[in-house]
Amino acid sequence: MNLETAKAYLQKHNQSQLLQYYDELTEEEQLRLLNQIEYTNFNIVKNIEIAHSGGGNGKITPPANAVTVEEAARRRIQFETVGLNMLAEGKVGAVLLAGGQGSRLGYDGPKGTFNIGVTRELSIFEQLMRNVSDVTSQTGRAFPLFIMTSTVNDRATRSFFEEHSYFGYPRDEIHFFIQDVAPACDYDGKVFLDDKGRISLMPNGNGGWYSSLVNNGLGRILERDNIEWLNVFGVDNVLQRICDPAFIGATILKRCRCGAKVVKKTSPEEKVGVLCTQDGKPSIVEYFEMPEDLKNKTKKGELVYRYGVILNYLFNVHDLNLTLSGKLPYHLADKAIAHMENGVRVTPSKPCGYKFETLVVDMVRLMGSCLAYEVEREREFAPVKNATGTDSVDTARALLRKNGVKL
Repeated sequence: MNLETAKAYLQKHNQSQLLQYYDELTEEEQLRLLNQIEYTNFNIVKNIEIAHSGGGNGKITPPANAVTVEEAARRRIQFETVGLNMLAEGKVGAVLLAGGQGSRLGYDGPKGTFNIGVTRELSIFEQLMRNVSDVTSQTGRAFPLFIMTSTVNDRATRSFFEEHSYFGYPRDEIHFFIQDVAPACDYDGKVFLDDKGRISLMPNGNGGWYSSLVNNGLGRILERDNIEWLNVFGVDNVLQRICDPAFIGATILKRCRCGAKVVKKTSPEEKVGVLCTQDGKPSIVEYFEMPEDLKNKTKKGELVYRYGVILNYLFNVHDLNLTLSGKLPYHLADKAIAHMENGVRVTPSKPCGYKFETLVVDMVRLMGSCLAYEVEREREFAPVKNATGTDSVDTARALLRKNGVKL
C-alpha cells in the first residue's frame, strides 16, 4: 500500500488522523505504518454503535445439562474410561491462554512465570505442567499443548519454557502462538496512534483464541492429527486439571458439543459468570448482568443459579470452525489507553476509549449444548488474580498446600 492508497482507504473509514505525523517519520517507519494500515480491520469500530444498541437478557433458565459432584464421583470409572480412550487415541488437545502479564500481582513479566513457591521456586507454568503430567502419566501419551501468548510476552514466555526444558514435556507437542489484535479507539470511534508511526493495537479478548490459533497456521496440526476436542484453560488457576479424562468422558456421554467446569457459588454476590440457558441456548451470564430475583433464587436450600465457571472448557473442534465466520460479537472494554495527543504520547489515569474483545463465553452459546461439570472448589479452583485478599497469591498457596503441593 502506498501513501495515496492509504489516504483514500483511511478517508473511506473516517480514520485520516492516523497519517497526521507521517511526514515526521523515517522511511522505515512510514513503510511500517502503511503496512499496519493495510492489514488493520477498521470496520471493527462499527461495533460501538452495535454494542450501544443494547438487546438485554433473554429468558434465563437453569442449565439443560449438568453433572453434579455426586454424579461425577458415582460414575467416575465410566466417565474416565471414555476420556482415557480418547486421550490414548490422540483425539484431544489443550490450549493454555497465557497472554497476560503479572502487573496485578506487582510483577513485571508474563503471569505464568510468577513464582508461587515459598521455600523453593515454583512458577505458575511449572505447577500447570505438573497438573498436565498427572494425566499423561495415566495414558502414557502426551497430547498437543497450544500456548497462546501476546505481542508483549511472547518472547519471554518462549524463553522461560526453553530455560526450564519445557518442564519435561515433549518439545514437539508444545506450540506457541500469538493472540490476534484489534485497534483501540476513542469514544467517537477514532483509532488511536500508540506513537507517531504505530497504530494502537490490543489483544482481541479470550474469545479470539481459536481464530488466533488458526491464523497462526496451527489448524493444520488439528487436521493432521485428527484432533476432535480442545480443552481450553486460563493461566490463573493453579489447581485446575487439564484434559481431565472424566470431564472429557462426561461431555461425550452426555452428547454435548462443549463442556464447562464449574464450582458452586459461595454466595449470590460472588463475582463469577454463571452457566445457564438463555432463550434455549447455553449461556454464561456475568454476575453483574444476572437479574436480582434470579441471582438470589433458591430451591431446597441451594442457589438455583449456582454454577460458576472457572475458565476451563472443552470444545468440539468441528463446531469451533463455525466460530471462524465472524459470528462472535465484539464487546467494548472501557480502558485507559496510552496514545498520541498533540504530538506527545500520553498515558491517561482514567478510561479514554475502547478496546474490542471477543469472549469465550460467546463461543459456548454457539455450540448449541454445554455440559455444566461440577468440581470441588478446594480441589480444582485456586485462582491467582490479586496480590492480596480474595483470589490472591496467599489464598492460592493455602489451597496448594491443602492439596499436598510442596511450596
